[in-house]
Amino acid sequence: MSRSAKGYLIALVGITFWSTTGVFISYLITNYKMPALLLALWRNLLVCIALVPVLFFVRRSLLLIPRSQVRFYALYGFLLAVFNSIWVLSVQFNGAAVATVLAYGSAGFTAILALWLFNEKLGLPKIIAVLLSLVGCVMVSNAYSADIWKLNPWGVITGLLSGLLFAGYTLIGKETSRRGINPWTSMLHSFAFGALFIMLFNLIPALPGAAGSVEALFPDLPTNGWLTLIFLSFVPTLLGFGLYNTSMNYLPASIANLMATLEPALTAIEAYIFLHERMTLIQVIGSLIILSAVLIVQLEKE
Repeated sequence: MSRSAKGYLIALVGITFWSTTGVFISYLITNYKMPALLLALWRNLLVCIALVPVLFFVRRSLLLIPRSQVRFYALYGFLLAVFNSIWVLSVQFNGAAVATVLAYGSAGFTAILALWLFNEKLGLPKIIAVLLSLVGCVMVSNAYSADIWKLNPWGVITGLLSGLLFAGYTLIGKETSRRGINPWTSMLHSFAFGALFIMLFNLIPALPGAAGSVEALFPDLPTNGWLTLIFLSFVPTLLGFGLYNTSMNYLPASIANLMATLEPALTAIEAYIFLHERMTLIQVIGSLIILSAVLIVQLEKE
């Protein structure tokens, strides 16, 4: 097998694992009535629990960060905590497929934020991508319908916010790359700080999907529920992330990023098969518009 073929295979397997994240989250919320923010907390915690011993035995230096980077990681973790919380709520209110597609609406927001934070140029392709992202997000979230704002206001709000927050999280991830920080170190410490902030969110009873008290932070799940939660943390989250990053040792990052746009389509198929979720024609068209915006941004980088 050639080096590039190996890279494509690793990326495809990683993205396929990754794409099941929303499906497992929806399954846990629907079948075990697990509060969304509590689920986000334990997903982060279990990723850290799995990652620490692996890095300890493989490369201990990756466990440590300079004291000067603590504030940066606290900010990174806070943004991750807010994004994870909003996205899990979006899965609860919108379903796995719609929530995943709306998160990819971040392409347009990323272009705008990159202009503001990194002084990146906003040429015609990016302007088109921004407009397409906004149009697609409105169509997928049904934000154009007054009835939806009455029936499912949290779905519209969390869905639209998830794209904006994902854009911010992506750009901070870009900053870690600019600083030469190892992606595993970045993942461990951002998830650790993220878990701390999500725990605090869970102690606010007024927040949708919060545990509401210290006593409720330990989920009351049967064995199958715990196994599903552990699988979600170890396979779609950790292994999916690891394989995707490994693929970039064999493929250009731009190619890997383009392949990542398969995620919404895979999630939609998996949600249809396992959760019986169905998107309307307008939502399908909006999804294609969002993905076209993502492709424009990625191709423009070339």
